[in-house]
Amino acid sequence: MSRQEKIRCQSCGMPLSEQFDNYGTNADGSKSQEYCTFCFQKGAFTQPDLTLEGMVALSVEVMTRELGFAEPEARRLSNQVIPQLKRWRP
Repeated sequence: MSRQEKIRCQSCGMPLSEQFDNYGTNADGSKSQEYCTFCFQKGAFTQPDLTLEGMVALSVEVMTRELGFAEPEARRLSNQVIPQLKRWRP
């Protein structure tokens, strides 16, 4: 895997990293290899009723507030990445 191909949460797109210890947890307490701790805990989504549109809105909010992205760029990236993730694919 190249540096560009980060392992990402399959719900929100956040890069998963041992360094940041941000892996979610499965029902048996093991680390999820697909989802981050903000999206997935104890084998279930933390916001089970969240829609794709809601996740995009949350992503834009975090990217602008916490990461310093301009809103149009955050929206473009969120709309490009999030619909392709496992949780949101039909």
